[in-house]
Amino acid sequence: MSEIRGAGILRTRFRGFSGCTRERVARRNGTHARIHPSAVVDRSAELGHDVEVGPFCFVGPNVVLGDGVRLCSHVSIVSNTRVGSGTEVHAGAVLGDDPQDLAFDHTESWLEVGERCRIREGVTLHRGTGAGTVTRIGNDCFLMANSHVGHNARLGNGVILTNGTLIAGHVEIGDRAVLSGNCLVHQFTRIGRLAMMCGGSAVQKDVPPFCMTRSLSANSLIGINLIGLRRAGFTSEDIRAVKFAFDTMFRGRMATPTAVRTLREKSSHPLVVEFCDFVAASKRGVCRLFRESEIVADGRGVVDGGNGRERAA
Repeated sequence: MSEIRGAGILRTRFRGFSGCTRERVARRNGTHARIHPSAVVDRSAELGHDVEVGPFCFVGPNVVLGDGVRLCSHVSIVSNTRVGSGTEVHAGAVLGDDPQDLAFDHTESWLEVGERCRIREGVTLHRGTGAGTVTRIGNDCFLMANSHVGHNARLGNGVILTNGTLIAGHVEIGDRAVLSGNCLVHQFTRIGRLAMMCGGSAVQKDVPPFCMTRSLSANSLIGINLIGLRRAGFTSEDIRAVKFAFDTMFRGRMATPTAVRTLREKSSHPLVVEFCDFVAASKRGVCRLFRESEIVADGRGVVDGGNGRERAA
């Protein structure tokens, strides 16, 4: 085995190698990492115990890979990125690249990925924009193929992003939220804990905790995430409290401040309090309830909001 150093890069070559992985001793702490000969690892990178770096991967400066991190082939971790133990990153993913922000001035910023995350093919996770800022992914997140998380976003624990979902800058997503395929989330929007966005939906307003958006629509809610709440172990009493909060907020036809005040007066259940606190803190407003009786003029006639059939104007 020989090491080649130059331009701040550490590359490891193995003589007589016949497998697809091999092992070398990590330089800093004596732990072992398996690095493919075609991979490029910066000398400043820190690799934990039992890390795997696959073919044609790039690990840039100021990168920290925790114990048991696995990089499949063609993964790029560009710079200033910390990846938690047990995380798995698949082919073509790019982590820690510059933010897509015209105002970015190349000051130092970071990406932090939690433990036991699964990051699938083609995912892009960008660093923060602004000196010392961080894009943060929680523990146990599952980011499916070609999803994107923009600068300064914060994802809680157990968040799922399905294929093609795009998260803009400064978005906040609560624990165990699920975003189905091809969802779009506008910058600075918040998605509450255990909320679910159905496939193809887009939001530029906040989605309260425990709520579900309507597929192929914008800023529309259809009810509570009942299956998600049951899977999370919510009791019947908990679910009744959430439904009471949802119905009061969205079916009572009250102004939002009035609905929040009414809920606080009528219930002290912790989930109702969480719901009210989220809505009250919203700066963008919250999504509204979709009503099938509503109709939308489309310039040719009138489209029924419930089934999309065109009717004569």
